[in-house]
Amino acid sequence: MKDKNLKKPYSLKSEKANLAIQQLIEQAGNNEDNDLLAQMITTVLKLQDEKVERGDLKILNTTLKELRWAFKVYRPYRRQRKVTIFGSARTKPKDPSFLEAKKFGGLMAEDSWMVITGGSGGIMHAGNEGAGKAHSFGANIILPCEQAANPVIDDDRKMINFKYFFTRKLIFVKESDAICLFPGGFGTLDELFEALTLVQTGKMMPRPIILVEPKKYQYWKNWNLFIKRGLLDLKMIDKQDLHLFDIVKDAKTAHDCIVHFYKNFHSMRFAGDYLVLRLKRKLSANELKRLNQSYSDILTKGKIAASKALSSEDSEPEISDLPRLIFYFDRRSYGRLKQMIDLINDMGE
Repeated sequence: MKDKNLKKPYSLKSEKANLAIQQLIEQAGNNEDNDLLAQMITTVLKLQDEKVERGDLKILNTTLKELRWAFKVYRPYRRQRKVTIFGSARTKPKDPSFLEAKKFGGLMAEDSWMVITGGSGGIMHAGNEGAGKAHSFGANIILPCEQAANPVIDDDRKMINFKYFFTRKLIFVKESDAICLFPGGFGTLDELFEALTLVQTGKMMPRPIILVEPKKYQYWKNWNLFIKRGLLDLKMIDKQDLHLFDIVKDAKTAHDCIVHFYKNFHSMRFAGDYLVLRLKRKLSANELKRLNQSYSDILTKGKIAASKALSSEDSEPEISDLPRLIFYFDRRSYGRLKQMIDLINDMGE
C-alpha cells in the first residue's frame, strides 16, 4: 500500500526522459546542486507538454538568461558589502541631492563598500561617480526611449542591461546590504515601497533603508506625513513599521547609520523554527538579560539565548566561528526586530 504522505518526485511522465536529464547533467559536470539543475531542466520540458505560447516562453527565457548573467557578475563580490542607491534620473549635477549622493558614494567606497545604482543619469550617475568605477555596479533598464548608461560605469563588466524591471529589482535587493534613497519620481517610490514590503513581510532580512532629505527639500517629510496620516492612522500598517526606515539630512549621517547597523550585527537566517542572529561580538550576560526584558513581545516561546553555529548552518563555514543569538521569532514583528538589532549595535558603546 502506498504512503499518501510521500511527496511525489518532481519529474516528467517519461522515465526515459528523466534518465536523459540526469545523464545530460552528469556529462556537463557533476556538482552538489544536481537536484536543482534537474528540476530546472524538468520545468523547461514541462512547458513543451503544456503548449505554452511563444510570447510566454520568451519571457521565461529572457528572465533566466538575465539572472544567470547577473549572478555570474556579482559572484566574485558576494562577500563584499554593497549599498543600493535609488533616486531620480532627472536630478542635475548642481542639485543638493546630486551632491549628497556623490558624497555618499565616496564615503561608502572609503569604507570598502560597493555601490549599486540603476547605471543611468541623475542620482545614479552621482552615486557611481562618488564611489568610482572599481566600487560601482550598474543595473540599467532597457526602455523604448533609451536610458543611456552614465560615463562612470558604461562599458564596465559590472554594468548589466535588463529587459525586465522585476529581474532588475530582484538584483537591487538581493545583492545589497543596505538601501539609500534620494528624492525621485514614480520609480524611486516604487523601489522604496517594494523594499519596505519585502522587509515588513520577512521576504527580505532587515537592513538599513535610509531616506536622504538634502537642504531645501521637504520630499521625505511630506512622504512621511502621508505614511502616518494615510496609512498608520487608518491602521493600514503597524506603528512598529515606522522603524523599518530612517530619514536623515545628509550623506554623512546616511553613511554612519549604515555602518553602525553592522557594528556588531553580521547577518541572520532562519534555521528550522529558530531565528539565528550572527554577531561579531558575544553579548555579556547583562546585555542578553536586557534584550530578553525589552523584546520578549516578539518571541512565540522561550527566551533569546546565546549559541554557537547550528548544524543547519554548515553551508557557511566561513562564519561558523561567529557568536549567535537564537530564539523563536514570531515572523511578524520585523520593525521591532530592527529595533532590537539597533540596540545590539549600541551595546558596549
